[in-house]
Amino acid sequence: MGVTLDLSRAPAAGAPTSAMPNLAGLSRAELAQALIDAEVARPDKARMRASQLWRWIHHYGLTDFAAMTDVAKETRAALAEKFTLARPEVVERQISRDGTRKWLIRMAPGIEVETVYIPDVGRAGALCVSSQVGCTLNCTFCHTGTQALVRNLTTAEIVAQVQIARDDLGEWPSPKEDRRLSNIVFMGMGEPLYNLDNVAQAIDIIADNEGIAISRRRITVSTSGVVPELGPLGEKTQAMLAISLHATNDPLRDKLVPLNKKYPIEELMAGIRAYPGLSNAKRVTFEYVMLKDVNDSAAEAKALVKLLKGIPAKINLIPFNKWPGSEYECSDWKTIEAFAAILNRAGYASPIRTPRGRDILAACGQLKSESEKMRASERRKLAAE
Repeated sequence: MGVTLDLSRAPAAGAPTSAMPNLAGLSRAELAQALIDAEVARPDKARMRASQLWRWIHHYGLTDFAAMTDVAKETRAALAEKFTLARPEVVERQISRDGTRKWLIRMAPGIEVETVYIPDVGRAGALCVSSQVGCTLNCTFCHTGTQALVRNLTTAEIVAQVQIARDDLGEWPSPKEDRRLSNIVFMGMGEPLYNLDNVAQAIDIIADNEGIAISRRRITVSTSGVVPELGPLGEKTQAMLAISLHATNDPLRDKLVPLNKKYPIEELMAGIRAYPGLSNAKRVTFEYVMLKDVNDSAAEAKALVKLLKGIPAKINLIPFNKWPGSEYECSDWKTIEAFAAILNRAGYASPIRTPRGRDILAACGQLKSESEKMRASERRKLAAE
C-alpha cells in the first residue's frame, strides 16, 4: 500500500519521573520568578539568568541543564535539582506514504494526545497541535469528538508538541531560513477556546523571537465557534482565526456542530466580524467539510457566499476523511469541484484541501489517543478503501 509505519516504542527522551516543574511552559516573567523562588538566582540576577535559559530551552532545544555552557556549573546543578526540561514520552511515531508524520504523545499516565506534521503546507510545513485530551463538542463528522474530554493540556504540554516535532525534524537551533516547520495550526484534539489561557501563553512562547520564533501570522487557531472567547483570542494572541463552519443554516449546523445550539450562526458571524485585526491582510479561514448529500449542493454553496458577504475570508473545502463507525461519506470529486467553482466565481479563494495522512489516521477529524485507537488491521483496511 506504500505506507511507511514506524510503530516502535520510542524511548522517552528523559521522561519525567517526578513532579518537578517543567520550565518549558513558563513565560519569561514566570521563569525569572521561579528561579528566585527556588533560590537558584538572586532577584537582581533572575532576569538575566532567565534570558540565558530561555535561549537554551527554546532556541537550542536543550533538555539537559548540564549542556548550558554559559551557566555556572553550580547553578546548572541547582537547576537540575529543582526543575526539569524533559519531553513527554513519544509512545508511537508514524510516517504516511505522503510524508505526513504523526506522534502519539503521553503527557502523563492515561493522558495522551496526537500531533501531526504536514509537509508542504503554509510556507514549508504545518504542525497540527492539540489543546485538550479528548473533546466536549461531539461534532458528528469528527472522530476526535467521539472521545470524551479528559482535561485541558498545560502550556508546557502544548509547547512540548512543537519541541517534539522539531526534535524529529532536526530543527534545532531555531533556523531562520529553510525551516521545514513554518506554521502552527491549533486544529488537533480539543477546542482551543475552552483552554484559551494555556493556548495564549503557548503562542507567546512559540512566537518569541529569541526562541522558536514562528510568527503570529503563521499561527492559526481553529474554533467551532465559542463566540464569547473570539475577542479575547484576538486580543491575547493576534493569531489568525479559522472557523469550523460546515453548514450555512442552524438546523444542519445544530446536527453537525452541536455547539451551534448555544452559539447559533447569526451570533457566530457577528463575533467573527468583530474579530480584532480582521482585514484583507488578515482573513478568516472557514473550514467546510464536504459530506455527500448533506452539505455539498450548489444551493449550499450559494448560501455560503451569501453568509460570508463582506467578511475578508478564504474557504478551505475539506474532503471528508472516513473513520470507523461514521455515518457520513465524502462528496464525490466533481461535486466538490462544482462547489468550489461557485465560491471562486463569487471572489473567494476556496482551495480543496488535499487529504494528507489518511493511511495513518492523521487527516483532519481523525485524531484520537491510544486508548481509543483501532487495531492496525482495521487501519490498513481503511487505507485500502
